[in-house]
Amino acid sequence: MAPLLAVTVALVLADSAVVTLALPDIVLHLDASVTEVAWVLISFNLVLGLAAVPTAMSFARAQPRVLTALGIALFAGASAWCAAAGSIEVLITARCLQALGGAWAVVGCLELLVAERGERRGVATWVTAGVVGTAAGPFAGGLLTEAFSWQAIFVVQVPFAVLAVPAALRARAVPPAEPDRHRPALLPNITLALMSAALTAALFLLVLLLVEGWRHSPGQAALTVSVVPVAALAARPLVRLLRTPPDVEIAVGCFLVAGGLAGLALPPSADLAWTIAPQALVGLGLGLTVDQLTSQAMHLRLPRVRHAAWTIGARHLGVVVGLVVLTPVFTADLMDAQEPAEVAITSLVLDAPLPPQDKIAIAKALGDALVGERGRVPDLGPAFDSLDLAPAQQPAADRLEVQLDEQLERAATHAFRDSFLIGGGLALLALLVVVLTSVAGAATGAVSGAASTRRRVAS
Repeated sequence: MAPLLAVTVALVLADSAVVTLALPDIVLHLDASVTEVAWVLISFNLVLGLAAVPTAMSFARAQPRVLTALGIALFAGASAWCAAAGSIEVLITARCLQALGGAWAVVGCLELLVAERGERRGVATWVTAGVVGTAAGPFAGGLLTEAFSWQAIFVVQVPFAVLAVPAALRARAVPPAEPDRHRPALLPNITLALMSAALTAALFLLVLLLVEGWRHSPGQAALTVSVVPVAALAARPLVRLLRTPPDVEIAVGCFLVAGGLAGLALPPSADLAWTIAPQALVGLGLGLTVDQLTSQAMHLRLPRVRHAAWTIGARHLGVVVGLVVLTPVFTADLMDAQEPAEVAITSLVLDAPLPPQDKIAIAKALGDALVGERGRVPDLGPAFDSLDLAPAQQPAADRLEVQLDEQLERAATHAFRDSFLIGGGLALLALLVVVLTSVAGAATGAVSGAASTRRRVAS
């Protein structure tokens, strides 16, 4: 029963990024623009972030088992609707309902896991499931898109959710909710939001760069970005080995994410190998920060479910901020990179050792390809495949195609650079919050200690 509830948490939180690798397929299948398709991600995270706290408040007036089961059922039904969507508008609407059901499900699963496993193990299971789901979302989505289609991402969620509904109903009864005793933990939640915004750059922009910019398949991109969840899972054993204080752990995690994003901004070529080390840094940073910040925001605060909801809200609204900030930046940079790329491509075609009539045919095919891609990074392969060249000219045409692809890869890599650096800046901002919080905490402790000493001396 508890494993099914943990899987439900992972599924819901994976949904914040699971469609990232499927976005290019969704653009083509539903005839959408990059800005429109970004709302497939934004709508889910926005609704989940806004609905989390009101949802948690509703648990004070009803049995969590029932609300959780209803939420999971809504999540399953909306997932099926997402798979059947025939337009981008319908898909975005279904994603909103999916997020609403997900809010009930993920908040309610916390109460049920605590009832099943006790306070410490229940909270730990809920937090870990969320980290694993967040990190593994793009990887799972890419494999499903490569093996089947983007609709498969939503179809596979349905049977898991259907099994989780009776599991929620059979869970142990949850005691009446505690009265509202504590204020939300402001600084851990702000740090969590900033880190979520920064991680969006890694989980969203990197897969777009791999699939759209470097023209790798979703399966290849999924295997590449699997470095992030693997590194995130490796972070916990590393911390247990080093036994570092929680604040140091979080600060190091923020720094690693910033460094990883800076590394992704500066690859010397479009070789996948250049992304491995930066991704490992991002994954380690994710593993060091998200669960620790979540635990700090919930520590000894009652009612537990409401403070957990604040962390959900912080995480997903942070993702929204990241998407809203980064999407127009890299879209504008892609447009800005288009003109110099076209000039470079024209020069390469003119300098190619080919007869004039072949150059004209290639230029026309490339022009048609650029128009057909409507501003996206074009795939030039079909344009060259459509040419009717003499066998003697084919090697020169093949070399030209390679040179043009390299030129486009350089242009795309450069266009994503500013967005990765902005993501790194958000991680450094989170680090600044951690440092200021630690300094303020140390100052408060020193003042309290001095006051205590004065009282002892006076007595």
